[in-house]
Amino acid sequence: MTTTTMKNHFAYVSPTRRRVMGFIFLGLGIALWALFAKNVEPGVETTFVLTPGGATQELPDWVFPSLPMLDILAVVCVGVGGYQLARGFGKRTNLMLGMAVALFIFGFLTWATSGGTLNLAGLFRSALVKAVPLTIGALSGVLCERSGVVNIAIEGMMLTGAFTGAFVGSVTNLWIGLLAAVLSGALLGTIHAVLSIKYKTNQIISGTVINIFSTGITSFLSAKFLQKYQHLNDPGRFPTIEVPVLSKIPIIGPIMFEHNMFVYALYFFLIVLTIALYYTRWGLRTRSVGEHPKAADTLGINVFKTRYLSVILGGCMAGFGGAYFTLGSVGRFDEVMTAGRGFIGLAAMIFGNWNPVGAFGAGLLFGFFDALSAKLAILKVPIPSEIMLMFPYIATMIALAGVVGRGQMPAADGQPYEKE
Repeated sequence: MTTTTMKNHFAYVSPTRRRVMGFIFLGLGIALWALFAKNVEPGVETTFVLTPGGATQELPDWVFPSLPMLDILAVVCVGVGGYQLARGFGKRTNLMLGMAVALFIFGFLTWATSGGTLNLAGLFRSALVKAVPLTIGALSGVLCERSGVVNIAIEGMMLTGAFTGAFVGSVTNLWIGLLAAVLSGALLGTIHAVLSIKYKTNQIISGTVINIFSTGITSFLSAKFLQKYQHLNDPGRFPTIEVPVLSKIPIIGPIMFEHNMFVYALYFFLIVLTIALYYTRWGLRTRSVGEHPKAADTLGINVFKTRYLSVILGGCMAGFGGAYFTLGSVGRFDEVMTAGRGFIGLAAMIFGNWNPVGAFGAGLLFGFFDALSAKLAILKVPIPSEIMLMFPYIATMIALAGVVGRGQMPAADGQPYEKE
């Protein structure tokens, strides 16, 4: 390995950040031993079930001694921390951070389940399902903010989409209800775009107004009609679809390929949006408008048209995400049923660094802790479920503080453009 190659691999991380990351790895290893391994009796076993509920195929449970596993995890984390302090992992630092956090979470699950049983495959399946609305909300934010328009109205758009999908789906059918939900999101996206782009209203205020309006109008109409006439609030749900061949893959198949169409739509949106943003002319123009609209305008790109299209598409995405709650999950509308998922989607977008794949990873993290909080209540772990739900937000604050690297928010995000 040449000197130049070694510099590219190791020296680009500042000494301060290298030390900070090293101490984080060491801290995770020490915490694994002090909090978990120290409190487990020798001879106790952990049992992880590898077959999610409802799966047609069964796999043997994974049973292993709890204490030796926790000791191994602690030693690995400490070893990674020592290497980070001594030499550093260079470009692989964030990858190693993800690995260390994964080991810590696995250690926590090992400790929480010691002497008991946890359906690990079911936990992952539930995490994926709970990540769907969060990720779709994050993708809505990516579409808008990559073009330079802040959209905190995702919550209101999702709530309106949930109501519209339930009502229209009840009087027609599921697919028309879904289309109506998407169109309702597009309508609110158009309103947000006009206020933000044409009239240059403060984008935070515009989004807040839409959120307040959506909460009020859906609650009023629900109380006035849906609760009074139950047949208007009974759209049904999209059925579960098993993907041939893929659903038969051990462990992965039941977790990823035995869901309704919303999960598969999420996979589709991730692929299409990633390709569209980074490998097409439209994506290049959208990102250029979000980074430097004046330069884009000089090159002949219509800044206003590009932003309008992105915000309206973001509204469509949010409306689709709202339809998940009524047409893909519970099969009815309840007041304020989105429960802040749109705002969590924005946090996932930021944690994912305004990138579709990163947003999906952040959505999975949030969904995992949401699913885990319910499992801990069953295991009777002496940790309040509310504490578990705090972890993703703490992780987001840590990410924003720069521990995992500097976030790359679009340079012109939130800035109205005035054509000269």
